[in-house]
Amino acid sequence: MTKYSQFGDQFDSDSGTRQLMDDLGEVLNSGRAIMNLGGGNPGTIPRIRQLFHEQMQATLDDGRFDAIAGQYDGPQGHRPFLDALAGLLRRRFGWDVDASNIATTAGSQASFFILFNMFAGMTRQGHARHILFPLTPEYIGYADVGLQANSVRSVRPSIEIIDEHTFKYRIDFGALDITPDVAAVCVSRPTNPTGNVVTDDELGRLVALTREYNVPLIIDNAYGLPFPNIVFSEVSPVFDKHTILCMSLSKLGLPGLRTGIIVAAPEIIQTITSVNAITMLANGSLGASLVTELINSGQIESLCEKEIKPFYLEKALQARAWCSEYFTGINYYLHKTEGAIFLWAWFPDLPISDIELYERLKRRDVLVLAGRHFFPGLGQHWEHTEQCLRISYAQDPESVRRGIEIIGEELRRAFDK
Repeated sequence: MTKYSQFGDQFDSDSGTRQLMDDLGEVLNSGRAIMNLGGGNPGTIPRIRQLFHEQMQATLDDGRFDAIAGQYDGPQGHRPFLDALAGLLRRRFGWDVDASNIATTAGSQASFFILFNMFAGMTRQGHARHILFPLTPEYIGYADVGLQANSVRSVRPSIEIIDEHTFKYRIDFGALDITPDVAAVCVSRPTNPTGNVVTDDELGRLVALTREYNVPLIIDNAYGLPFPNIVFSEVSPVFDKHTILCMSLSKLGLPGLRTGIIVAAPEIIQTITSVNAITMLANGSLGASLVTELINSGQIESLCEKEIKPFYLEKALQARAWCSEYFTGINYYLHKTEGAIFLWAWFPDLPISDIELYERLKRRDVLVLAGRHFFPGLGQHWEHTEQCLRISYAQDPESVRRGIEIIGEELRRAFDK
């Protein structure tokens, strides 16, 4: 038997993130017509794909590709991209930022691995600290990145019933307690898996609380403004010296190029740059290079507003309509669709567990994600966590339609038995 360290044992164990990525690999390699409603891959938008092809061709034609692929970039990231993004954030939001406030990583997952372990875990004084999620469910990838045990905790939300089949999670500020062992507060906006968008009022209260207790507020902005802008409600982004904003190029249509972005105070960026240098020497710069000119020209904002947002909004509305059609007679709720690329379905009377439903659907070549994986650090039993599914609506319409139809069939079989 191989003897691993604590680090090795942790990453050798089962995790929701590993299950998700194994499922995605199965889709790619099975040769079967699997309906992939489980992964986080963005949809294919022809105009966006064409633009990236054109940018790639220009990179090859003018010799930039040789410079990008043939030598190491700096560990902070591709400097033309850092300057371009800083300029966009100044123009669009009036933020006082420059290249010293920005670093890139090898994708959002790498960003959170670095940030969570920078702040949470054991201090030099021997005090254990954790990351606090003021709202759950939250992103599946948060659960497994902390190297210290119990490095994440979350607060159970309140549930607002909006109509017969729609609900929304709200932050329960009465239960939110920022104790001395809280290293940072983290919230995603829009939220993966639910599509929830924390309101401006809720975000303002979080900013005030974290400022009062002098802890960083990490905002996962992978679906937010200014890009990819998969947000269907009016929101105002925030940034100040104790806020850490995380972004990505994945939902623009470049998930395979693994480009995460962190906007923070310069001293935090310097630490992230050191981690990049030690763990990877430098990040790949191809993704950053492909979007730099789109940012400088202002084209990226127009594309997000006129192409990306309408594309996903149409898909969201169609997917909800299919749920209404195929879930008839079933007690179900969908979270209010405010952004991101998922439906979050809640079945209050579900007679089997979410894992059993997931397995039944998988046997019928429908991939979804069981809800229980999205409650990291909750620390209490809550039946609700075993009654939910995350359903991606980003893929081809017929797969989504047929997948939702099969979900309805399996739900009826479960209730009938």
